[in-house]
Amino acid sequence: MENRKLFRSKIQLLFTLYFNGYLRDIRLFKAFLDVPLKEFIPKEIQDQVRIYNDAPVLFYFNKERPDTLRTISAPHMISIMLQELIMNDKDDLLILGAKSGYIAALAHKLAPNGRIVIIEANPKIAKVTLENLRKADLLKKVEVIVRNPLLGFRERYPWQKILVTGAIKEDRISTLLQQLDPNEGVLFAPIGEDLIQTYTQIIRYEENFYGKKHLQVRFTPLMTQVELDELKLDTDFEELDVTIDHSRADKFIDISYVKNITVNYESNILNEVRLEPYSKSRSYDIKPENIFSAFLQHKDQTINSENNKENLEYLDNIINSLEQIKAYNNYIRKEIEKRKISDSSVIDNKIKVIDKYQLEVNSVQKRIKKEMSKFQK
Repeated sequence: MENRKLFRSKIQLLFTLYFNGYLRDIRLFKAFLDVPLKEFIPKEIQDQVRIYNDAPVLFYFNKERPDTLRTISAPHMISIMLQELIMNDKDDLLILGAKSGYIAALAHKLAPNGRIVIIEANPKIAKVTLENLRKADLLKKVEVIVRNPLLGFRERYPWQKILVTGAIKEDRISTLLQQLDPNEGVLFAPIGEDLIQTYTQIIRYEENFYGKKHLQVRFTPLMTQVELDELKLDTDFEELDVTIDHSRADKFIDISYVKNITVNYESNILNEVRLEPYSKSRSYDIKPENIFSAFLQHKDQTINSENNKENLEYLDNIINSLEQIKAYNNYIRKEIEKRKISDSSVIDNKIKVIDKYQLEVNSVQKRIKKEMSKFQK
């Protein structure tokens, strides 16, 4: 169980992501609750990073090679990534770039009956990721392979979902798109040539590919063959304890032969169709009642205790977090009312949004207090 301060920061972060429209899937809300971010950051730097801020978190840094610095993406970015993949329970997911295993651990909560494979070019990061997944008891669900991510993993084609966690050039995605499931396989990637990329969602229908460009982002490049070439210089294969694709580790594999794929960005298909798992049900939408259920489920699996004191402490921590959220919402409401905006409807709409979320926080808080009364008798 995370300490009180850390857990409170997590709750406040989740509500902030929800209120700002980033977090929309209750399964992901619960996944964030269940998966402790701290466990995916090396102990030696845990005190040097800020956990549960909506910002990237450092997890790997080699002083001799500053260019190898790695971060876990900001929570709002992770929310966008995983939700735009439109994960189903049985989906197989290919992740290019390890991100310490944290994103894979969250994704497993969305697709518990699927397989997840992480392709990572840096063997040392692969080893860190493997150890994190071992501690999280996920080695039977998530596999880590050292190879060039640009190659994807055709050997286990097709992939229902492919997630690229680093910047990738447009002309490099064709080999990945060919590995998508022809039956509505989805790829999500930050695509671009320069410092700024565009989060791009691409869906495959048989031999047709339809794309939708989302917000602009800034990602570091997806590390590929360079690190594979360097692993011979400073790493003993036998010490890694990860799967290494030896056949591809000693030279660059030319992928220019791959058939170029044209993505149709003009079509509105990704706007018009509400893909699974959202098309048949709205049960994954976040509501006060399922937020409350998520808290109770997390409490039961985390505390696992008949001790009423521990149960009350857990619930009281949530109440305190919600009080701070309400106080912050009231502050924002007053600040908006002070602003001089010629169009009063703009202010009215913003206040309506704040009031809506305030009611939802009140609703969750009311349910939590009722639950607390069971342990106070």
